[in-house]
Amino acid sequence: MQKSWLDRRLNKVSERQQDHRSPFQRDRARILHSAAFRRLQSKTQVIGSGQSDFYRTRLTHSLEASQIGSGISSQLRSKYPELTSQFFPDDDTLIESICLAHDIGHPPFGHGGEVALHYMMREHGGFEGNGQTLRIVSKLEPFSEHHGMNLSRRTLLGLIKYPQTLDVLQNKPDVIEPTNLRGLKASDWHPPKGLYVDDNDIIDWVFSPLSESDRALFQSIKKREHQHFKTVYKSLDCSIMELADDIAYGIHDLEDAIVTDVVNRNDFDEHVIEKLKSIDDKWLVQYCDGLTERMFSAQHHLQKDAIGGLVNYLITAIELKLVDTGDGQFIEPLLKYNAQLPSEKAKVLQIFKDFVFQFVIKQPSIQRIEYRGQQIVMELFEALASDPTRLLSPNTVKRWQHAGEKGENQHRIIADYVSGMTDDYATKLYQTLFLPLNTSSHPESTM
Repeated sequence: MQKSWLDRRLNKVSERQQDHRSPFQRDRARILHSAAFRRLQSKTQVIGSGQSDFYRTRLTHSLEASQIGSGISSQLRSKYPELTSQFFPDDDTLIESICLAHDIGHPPFGHGGEVALHYMMREHGGFEGNGQTLRIVSKLEPFSEHHGMNLSRRTLLGLIKYPQTLDVLQNKPDVIEPTNLRGLKASDWHPPKGLYVDDNDIIDWVFSPLSESDRALFQSIKKREHQHFKTVYKSLDCSIMELADDIAYGIHDLEDAIVTDVVNRNDFDEHVIEKLKSIDDKWLVQYCDGLTERMFSAQHHLQKDAIGGLVNYLITAIELKLVDTGDGQFIEPLLKYNAQLPSEKAKVLQIFKDFVFQFVIKQPSIQRIEYRGQQIVMELFEALASDPTRLLSPNTVKRWQHAGEKGENQHRIIADYVSGMTDDYATKLYQTLFLPLNTSSHPESTM
């Protein structure tokens, strides 16, 4: 591995007496101790944060993804010992760090908040949760004065899921803007998946070790009619993180829906078990016998055992594959390989993900909560943007004024502020601004 992947934008690092940590152990510590990470405890994962003390939040989801990512990393080291020294550090803290931080940029109220902020930022560079993650860890979180957590370059590369900017990926020319915020149709305003033009300095720094040909290929896009364009490639570390994220979402998040009766046995049998049994995998077909009974059992240890078996089945199947670029290959080893599930195992994971999406995410009760959050975020943004020096917190006013003095995008500062809110804080601020008779305490911002 090139030494440049261990570099930080701010090279001067405080000397700690007898500190023997690796660069990635330092990165993990900075993420764990950040305010942005703590705020994930009150941000919606699948089912609304605060509705129960059982549901997963973005914080617990990130911890589970980190654990799964660690397992994937250990498996790959065992399977490919000849590549260990080239790709994998001596422990799992690199992948743990990336998984812990992967959702830090998500705004309050899940994808409803993301759609809301993208709409409000539609003429000012857009908004997207993964792009916001890079911005937080490399610019906003006050571990350093100007470079956020000042993470190592390889950790930042692993966090970049979509290595192109939103302006290049934007492709929805036929969308008609609503006449008012209440009329916003979420499906019309999902953002493209990418990074911000405002953060080109960070992007250039992260990609600086790449050759010109590697960077051009890495940032290439797939064009689609009447849909946003999409990026094609990701780094090795990012591919591990995405698999860990998908397994946590498809398998672990399903537990919330089962325990709280959001989904039922009949739907699980029809849309999961029957589809799993059609896959040519002897172990899987046998495992499906009695799986519904265990998943829906009142004896939760049976459910935990069933979930653990599925997770292990997926993790142990993951392979390292050369990235197919059509012609030629990446020069950079961290781009040349990706972690992948074999096709049959990938189908298994997709069945679970589709089930969660159809029978949990798309539930009217959950969509109504997401719609409410969407409205809260848009109205907060509209109010704060109308009179920033009056309504923003003092620290954010300074950032907003400083951006204006430098000719930078001041709307991005407001998006930073709103996206950093927890579900609870955004709700309380909304009540303070728009419901004067409400007796709830006024929120005091520390952001």
